[in-house]
Amino acid sequence: QVQLVESGGGLVQPGGSLRLSCAASGSSARINAMGWYRQAPGKQRELVAVISSSGRTKYADSVKGRFTISRDSAKNTVYLQMNSLKPEDTAVYYCNAGMYFLSGSYSPYDYWGQGTQVTVSS
Repeated sequence: QVQLVESGGGLVQPGGSLRLSCAASGSSARINAMGWYRQAPGKQRELVAVISSSGRTKYADSVKGRFTISRDSAKNTVYLQMNSLKPEDTAVYYCNAGMYFLSGSYSPYDYWGQGTQVTVSS
């Protein structure tokens, strides 16, 4: 089993920055990547960024150039550095564990954190 705990959300003004953290405990041989999703009110949950155990990354078009996903394997922690935040980035952000295929697709497993709220507003 895998447990995920997010932290680092909050209220920030447009143009500001936040760094989210996801601490993982436990393990599964099926997992080779971690991802960040977000869900805004009234919208479906969407994939924001993925990082594989080898360091390959993938980003949603809406966050490319502004968000950076990274990992500290020694701490079993994945980070999401969010810069130049916009009001449309407001959402609950969730950490996930899954499989990142060579084709570039990401398949989330049913390992989710509790979510952390990010609000971008003046």
